[in-house]
Amino acid sequence: MREHPFTAVAADQMGEGLVAVRAGSELDVDVRLESVHEGILVTAEVDAVAEGECGRCLIDIALPVEVEFQELFGYHSGEAIEYEVQDDHVDLEPLIRDAVVLALPFQPVCRPDCPGLDLETGLRLADHPELVTPEHSDPRWSALAGFQASEDNGSDDASDADQQREER
Repeated sequence: MREHPFTAVAADQMGEGLVAVRAGSELDVDVRLESVHEGILVTAEVDAVAEGECGRCLIDIALPVEVEFQELFGYHSGEAIEYEVQDDHVDLEPLIRDAVVLALPFQPVCRPDCPGLDLETGLRLADHPELVTPEHSDPRWSALAGFQASEDNGSDDASDADQQREER
């Protein structure tokens, strides 16, 4: 078994959404290589920083990305295997890229309670709290504004229904 911590530079951008690990960014990689009968078992932890913009208020953000993966690189045996040892080397780039891209959030936010933008002025509500109103809501939900939900009596209704079935 061998353990190798190293820093790699992303040759290409990883990700295409609102946030991505930019080309030239540093990736801290801790890798453990273990010799097994079938090949080399690779266990790795990768730390990087994804940059982009908040999906609600559109400010620039930087998010930490931490991923782990484990994969077996098999020796050439004539059978089709996904990852293969090539000249006593393993190529970690596709695994790192896949793990990092899958760990990126689809809708990144600058903070969990980010209020977003004002619908009329386009100003960030976090910077202008005076624009936040209780009735500040998405107009797409206006059709449901007058909807009154029924009261949930929970187990009482169920027991009444059970009693009616028993009487029959």
